Amino acid sequence: MTLQVQRAGEAGDVVILTLARPEVRNAINDELLDALVAAFGSIASEASASVSSVRAVVLCGLGPDAFSAGMDLVERASFTDAQLRDQHVRIASLIRLVRELPVPVIAAVEGFALAGGFELVLACDLVVASSSASFGLPEVRVGIIPGGGGARLLAWAVGDARARDLVLTGRRLPASEATEWGLVTRVVRPGEALGWALELAAAVAEGAPLAVRSAKAAILNARPPLASGADVEDALYETVLASQDRREGFTAFAEKRPPRFRGR
Repeated sequence: MTLQVQRAGEAGDVVILTLARPEVRNAINDELLDALVAAFGSIASEASASVSSVRAVVLCGLGPDAFSAGMDLVERASFTDAQLRDQHVRIASLIRLVRELPVPVIAAVEGFALAGGFELVLACDLVVASSSASFGLPEVRVGIIPGGGGARLLAWAVGDARARDLVLTGRRLPASEATEWGLVTRVVRPGEALGWALELAAAVAEGAPLAVRSAKAAILNARPPLASGADVEDALYETVLASQDRREGFTAFAEKRPPRFRGR
């Protein structure tokens, strides 16, 4: 089982989704991606019902090493371009599902949240991070760009200059700096992220459901729509997906060696 689904709270009104591939730092393979899309789709349907028991969702990774190191590049190295295109569509769909879920989503981050893992965090409403957590969008280092709207989500959240700092260098952002940037709600001691996230979820669940949902929607629509850059991003993603550098980047990652990029 790559995704664990549990209920918490006195009325079972908090859904806990746990990425469960700790042996690979909870990297998201095709099976886990499909499970996440199905789980968030089911929660969205339940949350949209006239009477719903879901008040909040907590998203976390199994183990102390990582929330998620991103997409499983070892698996992706064997994919055809068509398979990568199909997966890209599903990744983007997942990020939209998380971001537009009627109820708040709280990320509990221990260790790494990189690439697709960081995109999931960026889509959440609240983020509780261990002091040892780190974030990043390192896609350029394997010959691709963020495929789930990460560049747009990051620029929307922290501004163009800071987004360029992370996306163009692929560097990692420590929890302390992520807090300064406004990406993290609360920094806690290692091992305590999930507990604090559940406390936040309980506090959210105490609010009037319609008011909480309306407040989330109001905040989500407080800035220009993110969807406006989606077509441009898709075209750019297609350019790098079909490149020789992308193939070299994925192969080098799977073979655990430095990539040899040629700029084509």
